[in-house]
Amino acid sequence: MTAVTVSTAPAASLRADAVVIGVAKSSKGLTLAPGAEDVAMAYDGRLVELLGALGMTGAEGEAIKLPAPASSKTGFLLAVGLGDAVDDGPYDTEALRWAAGVAARALSGTGTAALALPAPTIDAVEALALGGVLGAYAFTGYRTSDDGRAPLGELVILTDPESRTAAAAAVARAKVVGQELNRARDLVNTPANDLYPESFAATVQSVGQIYGLQVEVLDETALAEGAFGGIIGVGQGSASPPRLVRIAHTHPEARTHLAFVGKGITHDSGGISLKPVGFNEIMKRDMSGAAAVFAAVVGVARLGLPVNVTGWLALAENMLSGSATRPGDVLRMYGGTTVEVLNTDAEGRLVLADALVRASEDKLDAIVDVATLTAAMKMALGHRIFGVMSNNDTFRDRVLAIARRTGEEAWPMPLPAQLLTGLTSQVADIANSGERMGGGLAAGLFLQEFVPTGLPWAHLDIAGPAFHEGSPYGYTPRGGTGSAVRTLIELAQDAIQRPPNAVDAGGHR
Repeated sequence: MTAVTVSTAPAASLRADAVVIGVAKSSKGLTLAPGAEDVAMAYDGRLVELLGALGMTGAEGEAIKLPAPASSKTGFLLAVGLGDAVDDGPYDTEALRWAAGVAARALSGTGTAALALPAPTIDAVEALALGGVLGAYAFTGYRTSDDGRAPLGELVILTDPESRTAAAAAVARAKVVGQELNRARDLVNTPANDLYPESFAATVQSVGQIYGLQVEVLDETALAEGAFGGIIGVGQGSASPPRLVRIAHTHPEARTHLAFVGKGITHDSGGISLKPVGFNEIMKRDMSGAAAVFAAVVGVARLGLPVNVTGWLALAENMLSGSATRPGDVLRMYGGTTVEVLNTDAEGRLVLADALVRASEDKLDAIVDVATLTAAMKMALGHRIFGVMSNNDTFRDRVLAIARRTGEEAWPMPLPAQLLTGLTSQVADIANSGERMGGGLAAGLFLQEFVPTGLPWAHLDIAGPAFHEGSPYGYTPRGGTGSAVRTLIELAQDAIQRPPNAVDAGGHR
């Protein structure tokens, strides 16, 4: 795990294996970002010329190494691109996260690196620390050798003496958020033969004990006794029985109670409505919502936030067998609603429905569910943006603003009432699948049926950004990304001052 520390030493005099500076592009060409001044002096004022000769443009994602001057205590210099130069005011925090992440990835295997990037504010310091922690991430649990993939050993954030105390606090917060987001990444990357409902639940119990969280696990017997028909119906085709996990952070000064609900399908074959070839190979990712909820609750607890947050992890493995739910079967959900299962590959909404109804039995101010729910959302928004739906426009906009503030790309999506007619069942209260067009919105409408009217609710469909199959970029690795963790933690932070139930409820259905 990469250590993150704070130093007030000048970059040029710091003993480190590498020093990282920022380079931006302007109408006049390359320009060095603030923080690189004393480093540039060591190159006799020719640093920009050297970087230009090596082909650097200052674009985001660029990283070029240079030998350090003979007089330097540094092993080498790493220049990273920041994008467009900022003439007046601080650099965007997401640009700083990106730059720190690019640097951390480029410095894999390095002992100590100092970030001499622009950090004039505490928000900038936190962004650099978080980007560095996320960029240094590597999933190596199944490798028999390090294969040159050892993460950066230590990241030093450079700041001025007057800001040291506040900077250290910002770094500490960034480390917690980054470590918990990386916990979610680890879970998503773990193969389904090792991460299944029972083992996932055991992990939650173990971690919960460390951080003083309340954890309750309902096994298959308790689920049957409680009539959780959705979770049981999805999980009954697997040799690994389902679980519903409740993990709660409570604070004596809390005035707000949030519930986070996560889809936790540890492997999704599609059930009898089997997925086609090419779609099954990464279906270990289908528990990304539950991973995000788990990590967020732990993060909130570690930060000591004075807000009550209860996480619900609906865990099941969707397999096909002689005992699997069949298309046409009717399930009686927790709370009594009956659902005709027309498509066993529309299983996430079934486990979430049970968990939403149970979570709503607590006295809540708002509820948010997170799920890799529909391929339709990926078709609509691509691989980097998650959709946000809600029964309350004001709450939806608040979640969107929080997501964007943390650096997560999100977009508002509607809940058109006319699509609900496509979920009409001839034999049950509702069907689990409707029209193909607008399928992601229909899934949101289905979930809304299981949320009490008037309770602010948001649905985050993270099908696109939860798992990255391409080359790493910025601070995002290949594989599990930890999507929505930052949004959930920041929502809890925001709720301390602005309880969600205080918003105008005019937008609810």
